[in-house]
Amino acid sequence: MNAAIFKERLKAKGCKLTMQRRSVLDVLVAHAEEHLSTEEIYERVKKNYPEIGLATVYRTVQLFEDMGIIDRLNFDDGCSRFELTSSDTVHHHHHLICENCNKVFEVENDLLEEIESEIEQKYHFKIHDHNLMFYGHCEQCREKMGEK
Repeated sequence: MNAAIFKERLKAKGCKLTMQRRSVLDVLVAHAEEHLSTEEIYERVKKNYPEIGLATVYRTVQLFEDMGIIDRLNFDDGCSRFELTSSDTVHHHHHLICENCNKVFEVENDLLEEIESEIEQKYHFKIHDHNLMFYGHCEQCREKMGEK
């Protein structure tokens, strides 16, 4: 997400672009592929901004979620993770989750368009979004385990 767009969203909501908020946004942008938890965001922000508190990061993450800047993801690991909102897609992408190392990979294609259309016709139900996760082992973990 462009920092100027972020600043405009904050301004529209009556919020300022503080150093803390900017630091959290920078971490989210720099680690966009990692789907970080709030604690992981905090650890990364703290490296460049040591005086920031965990409570500030929690409040900032909540603000960003309320503003639609980030999406909360639940991968059934007992921890909420976050990713920047993608404004150019209607549906969220799908995720591949390694049960061994907990890495999360994104599948960019919407694999369910045909199924959604069929459901909408059969059940007269308008689908606005869906969530699909695949669990298994990533290539690196399979190699370590001797799987082919």
